[in-house]
Amino acid sequence: MIIKVKYFARYREALGCDHEEVKGEFATIETLRSCLVQRGSYQVLTEANLMCARNEELCKPDEPLVDGDEVAFFPPVTGG
Repeated sequence: MIIKVKYFARYREALGCDHEEVKGEFATIETLRSCLVQRGSYQVLTEANLMCARNEELCKPDEPLVDGDEVAFFPPVTGG
């Protein structure tokens, strides 16, 4: 399975990249996130309020994944 992962805002800055392709078996976005966090420099993805999207649709971390999906991680949007 290949998943395209995009990083936005401070996640992109912390990781030094805006996207990558990740190969592996990932049942859900949470499984993918956990795998990325184990890389060490990806600790920024452990934030409790991290938001995610699958194929440009906001979703929860328990969203299932299939080969070719695009996942985006981004911090919560604030405004006022």
